[in-house]
Amino acid sequence: MASLNHPANLKYTKTDEWVLVEGDQATIGITDYAQDQLGDIVYIELPWDGGQTLGNEEKFGDIESVKATSELVAPLSGEVVSANQELKERPELINDNPYDEGWMLKIKLANTAELDQLMTAEQYLQYLEGR
Repeated sequence: MASLNHPANLKYTKTDEWVLVEGDQATIGITDYAQDQLGDIVYIELPWDGGQTLGNEEKFGDIESVKATSELVAPLSGEVVSANQELKERPELINDNPYDEGWMLKIKLANTAELDQLMTAEQYLQYLEGR
């Protein structure tokens, strides 16, 4: 686990999503740990057109790898502003770096108080060690 990347400027969930908050918007993706557990990503289904309203901890898509299929869970509630369109044709971008080119959604936050339930990178690493 020591070789996995978990940037300190992000927030994390127990369902292995990461969040980057910028003003009233958040960018969401899966963590390096989640990608490592899934293996090579080969398919992803997201709300591609935007405009969808997500509830906190609501399923927003599916991700498929050579090993498994997993549901994607919204770490925060809000309206989908955009989805990473490049992932439609190149879901493998998540394999290389889930934090940069592998981001999934941008949402406009509905409830900033939900940010308090997210973990720091240090807390997330402690959480992973306890699994």
